[in-house]
Amino acid sequence: MKLSRKDLGNRGEDEAVKLLSSMGWQVLERNYRCRIGELDIVARDTTGALVFVEVRSRTGVSHGLPEESVDYRKQNKLRMLAQQYLLARPKLANSSCRFDVVAVYFDEDGKKKFIRHIPNAL
Repeated sequence: MKLSRKDLGNRGEDEAVKLLSSMGWQVLERNYRCRIGELDIVARDTTGALVFVEVRSRTGVSHGLPEESVDYRKQNKLRMLAQQYLLARPKLANSSCRFDVVAVYFDEDGKKKFIRHIPNAL
């Protein structure tokens, strides 16, 4: 059974949350939305840094690796989204921040094959 694009994205985010939690991270928010767009995951790592995590999921590499899809345009959008997030939460404004990518590979049946965490991806 082939997963829809939305289901694939949701499964990828679920896998990313599991990975980050297993690393001792605290997930603060999922799917933060504002007028600009959406942040997949906002978390605190074990050092206390605020991490904006972009999750990319794929069932194959015919269109390239998932992490390769975070192009210059998407990176700029993520920066603007992070600024908006911090403006909406003044208490977090002085936090050390970074952007990570989590790439999740699934087989055609939706079973996770591999997950890769890429810190400081932007």
